[in-house]
Amino acid sequence: MKISLERRGAVKSWHLIGVPLLSVIFGILVGGLFLEATGYNAILIFKTMSQTSYTTLYGIGDTLAAATPLIFTALAALVAFRVNLYSIGAEGQLFVGGIFASGVGIAVGTSSSALAIPAVLIAGIVGGMVWMTLPALFRAWFGTSEIITTLMFNFVALFLMRYLIYGSSTYWRDPTSTNFPQGKKIDQNAWLPRFGTQSIHWGLVLALIATVGIWFLLRKTRFGYQMKVLGDAPNAARYSGVPVKRMTFTVLIISGGLAGLAGASEVAGRAHALDPNGLAIGLGYAGIIVATLARLNPFGAVIIAIGFGGLQNSASALQSLGTESVPSAIATTLQGLILLLALAGELFVRYRLKVSKRVEVSA
Repeated sequence: MKISLERRGAVKSWHLIGVPLLSVIFGILVGGLFLEATGYNAILIFKTMSQTSYTTLYGIGDTLAAATPLIFTALAALVAFRVNLYSIGAEGQLFVGGIFASGVGIAVGTSSSALAIPAVLIAGIVGGMVWMTLPALFRAWFGTSEIITTLMFNFVALFLMRYLIYGSSTYWRDPTSTNFPQGKKIDQNAWLPRFGTQSIHWGLVLALIATVGIWFLLRKTRFGYQMKVLGDAPNAARYSGVPVKRMTFTVLIISGGLAGLAGASEVAGRAHALDPNGLAIGLGYAGIIVATLARLNPFGAVIIAIGFGGLQNSASALQSLGTESVPSAIATTLQGLILLLALAGELFVRYRLKVSKRVEVSA
């Protein structure tokens, strides 16, 4: 018997919906077996995950707040991936966006309160764009791999952010925090408003506006059409007069700005300061997973980001279950299993298993 992968003749609509759904269900089942094998009550844990993320008003608020930066970083990834630019620099661009946003947020204390929030958000966008500029230039005009350059810049941005808070008495560090260094609070005028007592802030609204904007850019503009041509047929794009170098540079800069806006929304909406521990939780890398699971669809990215945000939100709850508390390593492994199998299931959208019997020919 021989098992092989066979490409589907035509991908039907139920494949696009049913296969990912079955993959997630399979991931949950495998995760449950993993929990039982390690001595935990899988039913109680999944019940807690559901209650803390999706079935209470407070839990839904936390889930949407966690999903907000993921929407931005997913949009950043899918814009670049659409033209076969595999930038993985959203993580670093988010950090620098947070640095720029917090710097401006600290400085606006004496300025008009009406301008404080726009100034902080624009600063975050500019920060992400600035951090993407060199990788974009190298990719567009010298053909340097954007994977390598953006990854290297991620580490530089991480160490820069940590240095500004932990390594020196800089403008960003709160001078009153000596034993436990913390970022200086931005001016309250620069805080993004929240919805009542919930943790949801107006960054979510901005993320949804950005989603519609990116969809419009991709589907309804000449620039979006040129992106499609460049992504589907690079050689044809060159011969048809598409300015490939300029397009490459512009797309990467847009991607950087979206990632920088993720950092700004976290600073202005949640932490209200430059917080390395709060920002360096893999939001940029998670955005790549979200964009991939969404098949580079902006609206799909919103849905996947909410699901991913729920997984993140439930991780902390799993560590406070009394006698059934789950260590952070187990909680993270559980999330990873579900996401890994969900990603693996994407293979079966376009391929199917073929089982064939080996026929023996007698001499």
